Amino acid sequence: MYIIGENIHILSPKVKQSLADRDGAFFVQLARKQKEAGAHALDLNIGPQKKAGPEVMDWLVDCVQEGVGPMTLSFDTTNLAAIEVGLKKTRQDGHANAIINSTSAEEERLEKVPPLAAAYGAKLVALTMAKEGIPVSADARVAIAMEKLIPRAQEVGLPIENLLIDPLVLTVSGCQEYVPQCIEAVRMIKMVADPPPLVSVGLSNVSNQVPPQMRPLINRTYMVMLMAVGLDAAILDPLDQELMEVIRMVEQRDASTPVGALYLKLYAAVAAGEELDPGPADLNDPKQAEIWKTVQILLNKVIYTDSYLRL
Repeated sequence: MYIIGENIHILSPKVKQSLADRDGAFFVQLARKQKEAGAHALDLNIGPQKKAGPEVMDWLVDCVQEGVGPMTLSFDTTNLAAIEVGLKKTRQDGHANAIINSTSAEEERLEKVPPLAAAYGAKLVALTMAKEGIPVSADARVAIAMEKLIPRAQEVGLPIENLLIDPLVLTVSGCQEYVPQCIEAVRMIKMVADPPPLVSVGLSNVSNQVPPQMRPLINRTYMVMLMAVGLDAAILDPLDQELMEVIRMVEQRDASTPVGALYLKLYAAVAAGEELDPGPADLNDPKQAEIWKTVQILLNKVIYTDSYLRL
């Protein structure tokens, strides 16, 4: 699994203040922590930054590279001038060691962003979102990928291995009925495209608006389900040690603990397009019971409430 660290994000109050204060030491340390925790790339979400974008990105890339060296960076902003500054600073041997996050299928973004990725040899995150917004069904998301995003990448000469389709994770709090659709969209994209593009998601979106103490469990359970259908990459919190351990258990097929064994049974069930049988779970074990209940809300079998674990 290709891990893109999410922690340098403008919505974080600490990140926002440190950016305003130009606190370079903060970003050096945060970048270093994510790399040491297992991130393969770092997402730099600076927000729109309509005026100061290029200057902010130039400064931030210097800070991050001081902390981690020539690591792959993901430029997460709508400011194309800022993205291009980042691409130039990470260019090696004619190619940028970078990811552009992101284009959508909206006409203006689709016109301007893919050529930039192709010109710099960068990877490109492409969202299955059109002008009308995010489609709710897996079929509609796959259609955008197949009819707009992949053809546009081919048109501008972007190699398929540099394209990361993002079928858009929605939150279980408010959009619960659409949460399983993203799983199926990943499965379908990997099946119908030849050759298939890489598929990436912003994992933490699934637990937006959920009480903070409940978010990690939802995130790691959903991650297992997405891995089961062929997910290649995820923007996530590498500092969440339990999440990283679950990813390791799935990749190494480590069933040496009851929780690990249950996650692997979940992985196998989702991969086969089946529901997890409650039989293998010891529901008297609080941790296994929490996983079982979380699977039910993620599959929209039980209505999500903030108290679902107590039901």
